[in-house]
Amino acid sequence: MEIIRTVKELKQATAQAKARGSKIGLVPTMGALHAGHVSLIERARRENDIVVVSVFVNPTQFNNPTDLQTYPRTEEADCAKLEAAGVDIAFIPSVEEIYPEPDTRVFDLGPVAEVMEGAMRPGHFNGVAQIVSKLFEMVSPDRAYFGEKDFQQIAVIRKMVELCGFNLEIIDCPIKREDDGLAMSSRNVRLTPEQRAVAPMIHKTLKESVEFAKNHTVAQTIDMVTDTLNKVEFMEVEYYMIVDPLTMQPIENWSDTRLTPVGCITVYCGDVRLIDNIKYTN
Repeated sequence: MEIIRTVKELKQATAQAKARGSKIGLVPTMGALHAGHVSLIERARRENDIVVVSVFVNPTQFNNPTDLQTYPRTEEADCAKLEAAGVDIAFIPSVEEIYPEPDTRVFDLGPVAEVMEGAMRPGHFNGVAQIVSKLFEMVSPDRAYFGEKDFQQIAVIRKMVELCGFNLEIIDCPIKREDDGLAMSSRNVRLTPEQRAVAPMIHKTLKESVEFAKNHTVAQTIDMVTDTLNKVEFMEVEYYMIVDPLTMQPIENWSDTRLTPVGCITVYCGDVRLIDNIKYTN
């Protein structure tokens, strides 16, 4: 595995691979890698000749300075996992390398970026669009891989691809979970043992709500999930919305979308912000 830290070297390496006719798969990450990331890498490995993984905690997508400061950084452990997963290129740049000057681009991402995470974290998705577009320009991947835990983010990235005219395929991959159902996240390491013990209630409640939804309205289902989780010690629901999976807009009735509705949730467990989602197949 080659570790690259400069944009110039990355562009050279990927251009050479392209010239040989190699297909390139990109997995953008913020490090603190876990089995969820590895599952994306394994799929990229199966579907491409060259796999590039970026490890970069992107400051422009954090609207909370404390969250940026406390985000786990584990480069040595990450490199060991990347090597073991058969990654060809690990791109691990500094902030100065990515942003030699401030990125002032503002993306017109439309309604998909205005609800849920977009409403709660102003500027977050613009920051995501900034870094992901930069990575796409540097790597010119044929495919890029993202986990469905960040369900809304995938819709935002698809919109950014459309706006910028990138020629690549966005591959969304299923959520990887711990044995007790908790969605894998780099933030899980910040949970205290007591918080970690109750965190699986998020997925458990979402699963129970799928059955509940068969005989109840959208509003009743949202109330059931929110009320159940708010009664759990350490937990506070920031939002729970059931949305059209294409537009990310909330639905009021199950019949409001011809697609499979998706429930998207953010819960504070202590001061750790956890996200998850579930599909309602009525």
